Amino acid sequence: MSKSVHVEITGRVQGVGYRAWCDEEARRLGLSGWVRNTRAGAVEAVFSGDEAAVDAMLEAARQGPACSSVKDVAILREVESYGGDFEIRRSE
Repeated sequence: MSKSVHVEITGRVQGVGYRAWCDEEARRLGLSGWVRNTRAGAVEAVFSGDEAAVDAMLEAARQGPACSSVKDVAILREVESYGGDFEIRRSE
């Protein structure tokens, strides 16, 4: 079963390599989607793929890379399945 979610990650998640880490982790899990910084200082992402892999990514996102300090990973909504490779997008 597939799953696709739009999330917002808050805490100390900008300037600590979070997007690059997220890209690497999502690709390792075989996910599609994207990640970008927001003007508000958060990170926004879409994780799309196998339900177990998306759930694993959500759990990993709560930890993040070593220099980050994640406060919350909020699921904003479920979205249409996203195809293609995972990508880092320009900040909004």
